[in-house]
Amino acid sequence: MAISVDEALQYHAQKRKGKIEVRATKPCTTQRDLSLAYTPGVAEPCRVIHKDPEKVFEYTARGNLVAVVSNGTAVLGLGNIGAAAGKPVMEGKGVLFKRFADIDVFDLELDTTDVDELCRTVEILEPTFGGINLEDIKAPECFEIEERLKKSMNIPVFHDDQHGTAIISAAALLNALELNGKDIKDVRIVLNGAGASAIACAKHYIALGAQLEHVTMCDSKGVIHTGRQENMNKYKEYFASETEARTLEDAMKGADVFVGLSVGGIVSQQMVKSMADDPVIFALANPDPEITYPDATAARSDVIMGTGRSDYPNQVNNVLGFPFIFRGALDVRATAINEEMKVAATRALADLAKQDVPDSVAKAYGVEYFQFGREYLIPKPFDPRVLIWEASAVAETAMKTGVARIRLDIDKYKEELEARLGRSKEVMRIMLNKARKSPKRIVYPEGDHEKILRATQIIREEKIATPILLGNPEIIRQRAEELNVDLDDVEIVDQFNFDRFEEYVEEYYRLRQRKGVNLYQAERDMRRRNYFGAMMVHMGDADGLVSGVTRQYPDTIRPALQIIRTREDVNHVAGLYVLVFENDIKFMADTTVNIETTPEILAEIALLTAEEAKKWDVEPRVAMLSFSNFGSVPHQLAKKVEDATKLVKQKVPTLMIDGEMNADLAVEPSIIRENYPFSTLNTSANVLICPDLQSGNITYKLLQRLGGAAAIGPILMGMKKPVHLLQIGSSEVNDVVNMTAIAVVDAHQPIRRL
Repeated sequence: MAISVDEALQYHAQKRKGKIEVRATKPCTTQRDLSLAYTPGVAEPCRVIHKDPEKVFEYTARGNLVAVVSNGTAVLGLGNIGAAAGKPVMEGKGVLFKRFADIDVFDLELDTTDVDELCRTVEILEPTFGGINLEDIKAPECFEIEERLKKSMNIPVFHDDQHGTAIISAAALLNALELNGKDIKDVRIVLNGAGASAIACAKHYIALGAQLEHVTMCDSKGVIHTGRQENMNKYKEYFASETEARTLEDAMKGADVFVGLSVGGIVSQQMVKSMADDPVIFALANPDPEITYPDATAARSDVIMGTGRSDYPNQVNNVLGFPFIFRGALDVRATAINEEMKVAATRALADLAKQDVPDSVAKAYGVEYFQFGREYLIPKPFDPRVLIWEASAVAETAMKTGVARIRLDIDKYKEELEARLGRSKEVMRIMLNKARKSPKRIVYPEGDHEKILRATQIIREEKIATPILLGNPEIIRQRAEELNVDLDDVEIVDQFNFDRFEEYVEEYYRLRQRKGVNLYQAERDMRRRNYFGAMMVHMGDADGLVSGVTRQYPDTIRPALQIIRTREDVNHVAGLYVLVFENDIKFMADTTVNIETTPEILAEIALLTAEEAKKWDVEPRVAMLSFSNFGSVPHQLAKKVEDATKLVKQKVPTLMIDGEMNADLAVEPSIIRENYPFSTLNTSANVLICPDLQSGNITYKLLQRLGGAAAIGPILMGMKKPVHLLQIGSSEVNDVVNMTAIAVVDAHQPIRRL
C-alpha cells in the first residue's frame, strides 16, 4: 500500500501531536472526586499496598501497563537513528497494544547504547509496569539485554523483534507443512539473516520440532558453517553447521523451507527452482522481500509463499503476536514469558487459521471470504478471535508452567476476553449460555447458502442447537466440502423426497383451505422451503426456524404467520432490536413489522418487548415515545401513545412505564425528575417503544450507524413458536448464530408474562 511522505507526516502532526494520550479512568469533576483521586483518599490504597505489595495490581493500573523500551539503534529498516527519532514507532506500538488487546503503554526512549545503563534503567522501573516490551535494539546487544532483564526482573520481558516474527512465521510454517504433507522434524530449513529475528526464528522452529542439523543460517558473508571466523558471535556460533555449502545459492538447493530476514531482491527465480518439491518461502524483508510474490510463484507453481507485506497473501505481521501474548501474561500476572508460552501462541494461531473466518474480517480486507489453504495460512490481525484464542492459550500455559501468580478459570477468562471486544459480545453471551444449557432443533430453509453452512459449523461447535438444513442434499454437501464445513451428523431434509410430504400438504390445506388455498396450491407451497420449514416447526419436527438470508422480510414472515401463527394471547407480532452501547443497553420496538399502529397495538408491542428484556436478564423500564410530553401537544398521534400507556398500566400495574414522552426525557432521568416529578418512570428507560414502524426503523438505524450502537436483531416477538428472520443483504454468519441462540432460548424458556 503506497503512502506519501506528506500523508504520513500530516497523520502524525494533525490535532493532538503524536498518536497517544493519557486519559483518566475515574471521574474528577467535583471536590469529592478530587479528594478520592488524590489527597486524602489516595492514602488508603497506599497503606494497603505497603502492607501487601501484590495489592498494587488491585488499586493501580500496573497490571494493564506495559513499557515499550527502545534506544533507537535498529528502528525498522532505518537503522541506528537514535532514541528520539524512534519515538513515532514506539508510540505506534502503543496504539497497537491498545487497539488489539486493550493494554495501556508508556513508551520509553532511552538515550544510551550502554547495555549496563539500559538494563539498570529498566530494572528500577519495575514497580511501574506489568511487563516490558523491548523494541528496535540492535543485535547482538538485544540478546544480552533481554537475557539479563529476564533474570533480574519479576515481570514478563519480551523482545518483539526477536520472538514476534518467530511466533507468527512458525504458525504459518506449521500450516504450510501440513498442507504439503511434510513433518517439521524432517524438513531442511534455510534462513538468510543472522540478526535478532532470524536467530529467534531458528530457535523457535527447533522448539516446535525442527532438527538443528537440518537448519542452515546465512548472513551477508554467506553460510554460517563450522570453522568460520569472520563476522561471528556466540549466537551465530550455535547455528554453525557441518556443510559444504558456502553461499545462499548453495544452501537453497534441495531445501524445503526458506525464511528471509535480510534484504530485498537477494533470491533469484533459479534459486527457487532449485528447492525441493512443494517449497515454502517466507520472504520477510520489508518493504522489499528477498523475492517478490509474483516472481516466486512464477518460478514454481507448487510454492507456498509468505511475505511481510499486506498486498500479498500470508502476511507475517508481528501484531498477531505481542498484544495477545502480553494480554494473557498480564492477566495471570506472569513473572515471565517462557518458551512454552511462545509455543502455545504459535499453535493457537495455527489452529485458528483452520476455523471459519467471520464475514466482518473478510469485509475489513475487501474480499468475499478467507479459507484455510495455500493463500491463507495464519489469521488476519483484525480477526477479533485472535485475542480469545491466543491470550487464553498463553494464560493457560503460564499457569501450567508455574510462572503465573494467580489462577483463572479458562472458560470464564475467554468470556472476559470476548467482552473486551465490545459489550454486544458480552450481552449476546447471556443468550448463548442459556441456549447451550438446552439445545433445540432449529431448521434453516436456506440450507444450501454459504452463510447458513458456515454458521452451522459454529452452532455445532458452540453446542447451542441441532441444525436442520433444508435443500438438495447433494448440493448442500458439495458446497459444504468447498467451504471446508463438516456436516457429519447434521440432518439434511429434501422436501421433494420427504416421507411425510403428503401429511404436510394435508395439514397445510386444513389450515388454509378457508383462506383461499386449494389442494393444488397447498402442494405447490409445500415445495417452497420457507413454507416447508414453517410446517416442520408446526408439526413438531423442529423447535424453531431461522431464515431470511436470501429473501425479503415480508416473504419470510408471511409463511410463518400463516402456518405457525401468533400466540393465543397476542394479536400482532412485532420486531425488536437490542441496541448495545459502550455502557448501556436499549430494547427498541417496533422496528420491522407494524407500519401503522393503534393504542392496542402499541400496548401489545410494549408488553412483548418488556417480556423480551426479561429473557436477557434485564428488568424493563418502558418509555412510550412521542413528540409530545404528557399531553403538551393536543394531537391525535400523541393521544394514541397516551392511550397505549394507559392500557399497559391497566394490564400490568407493576410494570415501570410512562408516556407519552420525548426521547430525551426517556434517556435522561434528571429532566423528568426536575420537570415531571409525577412520572412513574424516574430513571433511564431501557425499553423504548416507537409510535410506528417509520420512526422505529429510522431511529435504530441512526443509533447504529451514527450513535455507535451494536444492533442485535431483528427479533420477532409474539409467535406461537420461535421464528426469527434475518435482514437480507445485511446478515453475517454471526447474525445467524445469534438468531439461532435467541430461537433456542425462546423454545425452551416458558413465556415470562409480566
